[in-house]
Amino acid sequence: MRDLDLTTLRLFVTVCETGNIARAGEQANIVASAISKRLAQLEQTVGTALLLRKRHGVVATPAGQSLLEHARAILSSTARIERDMQGYAAGVRGQVRILASASAMAESLADDVAAFLKLPAHQNIQVDMEERISPEVVRGIRDGTASLGVCWDAADLGPLRSRPYRHDNLCVVVPPGHPLAGRKRVRFEQTLDFEHVSMPVTSAVQVMLQREAAQLGRPLTYRVIVTNFEAALRVVRAGLAISLVPREVADIYAQAYGLKIIPLAEPWARRRFIICYRGGDGLSPAAQLLADHLAGRGGTAT
Repeated sequence: MRDLDLTTLRLFVTVCETGNIARAGEQANIVASAISKRLAQLEQTVGTALLLRKRHGVVATPAGQSLLEHARAILSSTARIERDMQGYAAGVRGQVRILASASAMAESLADDVAAFLKLPAHQNIQVDMEERISPEVVRGIRDGTASLGVCWDAADLGPLRSRPYRHDNLCVVVPPGHPLAGRKRVRFEQTLDFEHVSMPVTSAVQVMLQREAAQLGRPLTYRVIVTNFEAALRVVRAGLAISLVPREVADIYAQAYGLKIIPLAEPWARRRFIICYRGGDGLSPAAQLLADHLAGRGGTAT
């Protein structure tokens, strides 16, 4: 297959989104006939029909839908490249991309990065962050998607290097009146008598909880699965389930939601986070500065 033309891909995406070649032409300031010609060439390049022409517009074929997803990803990556290069042209001397677990993002990472960027010496450094589950953080750093990763140290790092960052403490959060609400501490096994609300089951902490439950010979029952801590605590507030979340996150919502926070009496309840990175070619100067800053902030945490 010959190289795909970015302009044609942009037009293809616009046509799919508008459902009409003429309207796409108006948005792109290109005559409809020119777009039709480009789309015909695109179909010839990929070797299959991408659009069905109907009386009042067009719709994507199954192949077109697949190409649409790929085109959006390609154009997003292209836009990121353009932005990064424009930053260097404007005098930005560093570009650092971070992948981080939900816990790190929800607790302290954003504040620590903001403190880093406020320093006068770092005014020409740009930092981008993206939330992923811990295994995907490790995979992204290994594959070169980002320079730095922040995740739980229980993740399998493989060949990656790491430095200590911060720590947190898992706790049990229940609604008022719950049978566990009056306890001062709770063992994990005691929580297995109740349905849980979970973050993605492939996240490092959920895998660990499933393993601990299996060792106890007990099932870990999920009633609800959500993608962020606020949603999890809303489920708890509604009385639908209990949740195991970091105390550092629960404290933010507990008073507003009227929730009870109970320490989890397990040695693994205290988690340590790490900064991970590839060791072969070393970090860029900007990434090294940020890694040093984050490691230092972790060293001052209590």
